[in-house]
Amino acid sequence: MNVDDAVLVADLAARPDRSRAEALQRLQIGLAGLGSMVLLIGLASVIMQRADLTEAGSVPDAAATVAADQPGAKKNDPLAEAGVVPDLPAQRDSERAQEPAIVPERGNDAPDQ
Repeated sequence: MNVDDAVLVADLAARPDRSRAEALQRLQIGLAGLGSMVLLIGLASVIMQRADLTEAGSVPDAAATVAADQPGAKKNDPLAEAGVVPDLPAQRDSERAQEPAIVPERGNDAPDQ
């Protein structure tokens, strides 16, 4: 047996401990990954059950919680009351005629159309 064979035998003798430690570390990482996936699936299941429970208890089609206004009653417009927008009449005056457009004055040099 020469020196190279002695190094090889020493390396093989030390290797099973290192291989076993690496295998144990891989096993631990794999089990931790599986455990985290089980926890994530459980969390997703709880969230979906809560969503189904909330949806079952909700009002269908978002029903109105306030009685409908009378057709002739004036509606409140908070923006108009605050003065942000002008208060517009409920119905448009059909009798109002459109004002004529403003035409700029023509000078003496302008061509006739």
